[in-house]
Amino acid sequence: MSTEQWVPTTAHWGAYEAAADGNGGVQVRPHPDDPAPSALLGNVPGIARHTTRVQRPAIRRGWLTGGPGPSSQRGREEFVEVDWDTALDLVAAQLDRVRNESGNEAIYGGSYGWSSAGRFHHAQSQLHRFLNTIGGYTASRSNYSFGTSEILLPHVVGSSAAVLGYADSWATVREHTDLIVAFGGVPVKNTSVNPGGVARHSTAAATADPGVEVASISPLADDAPGGGRWYSIEPGTDVAMQLALGHVLLTEDLHDSAFLERCCTGFDVFAGYLRGESDGVPKTPEWAAGICGVEAVDIRELARRMAAGRTLVTVTWSLQRAVRGEQPVWAGIALAAMLGQIGLPGGGFGHGYGSMADVGGDGPVLQLPTLSQGANPVGTFIPVARIADMLLHPGAEYDYNGTRLTYPDIRLVHWAGGNPFHHHQDLTRLRRAFARPETVVVHETHWTATARHADVVLPATTTLEREDLGAGRRSTHLTAMHRVLDPVGEARDDFTILAGLAERLGVRRRFTEGRSARGWVEHLYTRWRDQLARQGHHLPEFDQFWKAGEVRLPQVPEDPPLVRFRRDPERDRLHTPSGRIELHSEKVASFGYDDCPGHPAWLPAERGGALHLIANQPRTRLHGQGDVGAVSRDSKVAGREPITLHPRDADARGIAEGSVVRVFNDRGACLAGVVLSDRLRPGVAVLSTGAWFDPQPDPQHPGQELCAHGNPNVLTADVPASRLSQGCAGQRTHVDVEPAENPLPDVKAHTPPPLTRRP
Repeated sequence: MSTEQWVPTTAHWGAYEAAADGNGGVQVRPHPDDPAPSALLGNVPGIARHTTRVQRPAIRRGWLTGGPGPSSQRGREEFVEVDWDTALDLVAAQLDRVRNESGNEAIYGGSYGWSSAGRFHHAQSQLHRFLNTIGGYTASRSNYSFGTSEILLPHVVGSSAAVLGYADSWATVREHTDLIVAFGGVPVKNTSVNPGGVARHSTAAATADPGVEVASISPLADDAPGGGRWYSIEPGTDVAMQLALGHVLLTEDLHDSAFLERCCTGFDVFAGYLRGESDGVPKTPEWAAGICGVEAVDIRELARRMAAGRTLVTVTWSLQRAVRGEQPVWAGIALAAMLGQIGLPGGGFGHGYGSMADVGGDGPVLQLPTLSQGANPVGTFIPVARIADMLLHPGAEYDYNGTRLTYPDIRLVHWAGGNPFHHHQDLTRLRRAFARPETVVVHETHWTATARHADVVLPATTTLEREDLGAGRRSTHLTAMHRVLDPVGEARDDFTILAGLAERLGVRRRFTEGRSARGWVEHLYTRWRDQLARQGHHLPEFDQFWKAGEVRLPQVPEDPPLVRFRRDPERDRLHTPSGRIELHSEKVASFGYDDCPGHPAWLPAERGGALHLIANQPRTRLHGQGDVGAVSRDSKVAGREPITLHPRDADARGIAEGSVVRVFNDRGACLAGVVLSDRLRPGVAVLSTGAWFDPQPDPQHPGQELCAHGNPNVLTADVPASRLSQGCAGQRTHVDVEPAENPLPDVKAHTPPPLTRRP
């Protein structure tokens, strides 16, 4: 393809144009109308043909020679490349064996999103559709991003969508809001991405310069956009400050009693807690200051400013991705309710500003083309972040959202899309868990740690090597994702891989419905177009859309649930037991969970280490995607993931800028390269997620391993946010840091594992 043949496509970091460079690679340029293109586009050329691409089907030698069974050699052995027929025959035989011997519940359909921005070539949907055609699978529910909130919000405001799906646009905020009080800040770095991509990064541009006064409450100064005021808070103590703000509103009679009476229930219980009636501890600013490190006078002054005008209280997703993660979300809603502004434009409560591109976007809330996954005949599921518990403890019981569930006995894991060795916690424990199944099958584009811990690796195409439709939540456009490159090696798209398995298991027709991949893309578009036509929205035929490269999505009038509710709480009742906003939930209280009582509460977590480590999202890639790209590689320090330390903490340990350190706690250790900055609170360190996991012997501790590359999830604890949500709690942990001793192990994460070719 000539370098002049630019075609449209999209990715999680936004729509863009791409062209083959004539040497097997690709060049990219931003969407012409994008006001703030993502820097992550710079990773794309280096990803497409990197040496870590999986070229051919590959099988772990021990599994190939010894057959299925638990094995601690996953992640440690070489792979044998085989032809496609051999690989598909082996996988189909194992799927058939497991479902016949142990039932479909013994198959875990592990796929966890983020593999593609495409609406058809969405690996999770493809895999689940296939598994449903052969009798079902044990599924996962919710997500790592906001899984804790997704369980809590229905108890408090009736649904998670009422908050997560209808955030005010930045245009509305600029017009109506006087003050944004941002717990967790509003980090601009996260606003270039969302699962389906956006054509115009209007949210990123607005977040960088919100045009509204922002009070950023975070241990990181860079979480404050546009010169907003930084309240340097001790990590994990936001709830104490939120309660103190509420105490000021209550005791100085700055709360909206009429709104609380008309639209809420349980405020009397919550108010009693603020006063200290239930535990003898009034939640005063002085009490909070001793916990969170923000001066009492500043807390009191901020509360008064909040009550003086239109205030938006927002909480980032990062705060709920922690032990007791429900509490800052619930306390944020309680603060907004006390101000009486929920349902008013630019006021009330927001969740996720600075967490994703679509939160604060101006695109429509619109149903997008979707591939049907069918019905799963198996009812067994786990909360997504409990995968290691499931694999290690089959038959064990656990609490979840008021129910008592049992972990199934998984014999086969089938994974397509996602990388648990990036986003899960306590990776040493996860390695033990992945040793337990009889067979692990992974579809992958690159030799990630998840691929290395598989028995069978099936090479998948990237977005640039296939055709699709792309759009994300609140996107303004649907993009025609044209193919740019030929597949690398023998890679196939997930649909073709699964169609081959379906053929061998006698369900090909049911899985494919007689369509090719291109036929499905056209079918999904046409069906979606017809649905919109019945609603009065007329879009072009498929051929016109494909030639144009995109279509602007129609604006659909919005009437958000909390706006309707505010207008008439009796008619537009919320789906809570009371029909109102529940500041105290009798239902949650009835569960008896000491880690999530019936109202927002300060539940201090144990501290275990000298430094408070924040494992946030990187600014140089999306999760682990793009770690082999130029932008990500250029951010490394001495070839390792950078760890940011305050100069005071580095000096105390004899650590210099640019040096390599060993970061450690009782769970594990990793190496990282040092960056010094005074733009974070002393006692806090930042090591972003996404460096490809690279377990190697620890030179300073014989017999132990560390991640030579700097993945913080060797340090984070694999514990749930609470018994209510069982959500991910991987945002923070405690560590110490020391200079690393020479010789340092080489980073091997970006080098393929040992491979041989079967004749």
